[in-house]
Amino acid sequence: MKIVILDKDTLGKDIDLSPIKSLGECAEYGTTPPELVTKRVADAEVVVTNKIKLNRDTLGGAPNVKLICVAATGYDNIDTDFCKERGIALCNVPGYSTDSVAQLSIAMALSLVTHLREYRQCVHSGEYSASSVANKLTPVYHEISSMTWGVVGGGAIGTRVAQIAQALGCKVLVCRRKQEGEFPLADVDTICEQADIISVHLPLSDSTRGIISRERIEKMKKTAIVINTARGAVADEKALADAIKEGRLGGLGVDVYTAEPFPSEHPYTEILEYDNVCLTPHMGWGAYEARSRCIAKIAENIDSFYKGEQKNRIV
Repeated sequence: MKIVILDKDTLGKDIDLSPIKSLGECAEYGTTPPELVTKRVADAEVVVTNKIKLNRDTLGGAPNVKLICVAATGYDNIDTDFCKERGIALCNVPGYSTDSVAQLSIAMALSLVTHLREYRQCVHSGEYSASSVANKLTPVYHEISSMTWGVVGGGAIGTRVAQIAQALGCKVLVCRRKQEGEFPLADVDTICEQADIISVHLPLSDSTRGIISRERIEKMKKTAIVINTARGAVADEKALADAIKEGRLGGLGVDVYTAEPFPSEHPYTEILEYDNVCLTPHMGWGAYEARSRCIAKIAENIDSFYKGEQKNRIV
């Protein structure tokens, strides 16, 4: 079979792709600009992609494509309607990054709650050594065990975050569609109004786009910390930036953006230097162990497809 990997650089240059490459003739590209997608998939049977958008325009001239493998759990960059129309199978990789994303979500919250950036700067700038006091206790921080953590999205990642938050002593509220689960349920408005920490772990869909809206942000506590490691478009990015600039939010941690990388005119460029902001380059999914699992699962998906099995099939 002919396999093409369109954006291998997004998987990390330290990751061994041999589990995929061993399955057939494989062409690999560090990245693929939109204007070259059609050419590079033209003869392929299997397309492996992480961030590249695949739709009628890019796949229309690729009659041999039988399978698309997304190197992710989310697949909002794939036109599923076109895949159904053309009979192209689509597989994702569920669950591979649960621990990795949960770890970043917790780390961001702990850093912002503890004002770690400010305290570190005090020492690294020389301010601490130049002072005559053995300690510095401003800005004031509070124990996380005194807080309510609201989890918006109760899938695998949200559940793991909730478990860790509970272990840290937080009162935990979870907004999820399924009624069963180990944590008290609350709707998104209740979480926005009551939680001290609000972390978002939702797939992007028509129903979740913009769910953290300007109106809901305005309902949040002035001290609330918002963490988004899901998808940029589930939140109103300008409204979040405005709330930080106006002192209406306690902190903001974000790893995902509507445009990646975000451009110079993005609202977040205006809050880059704020101490209560932690922005990271969509790395939450990418612990070495998570990426290794992802590659192994993609290889399994391809192998299973050619054996006629239904493994991690979306379409």
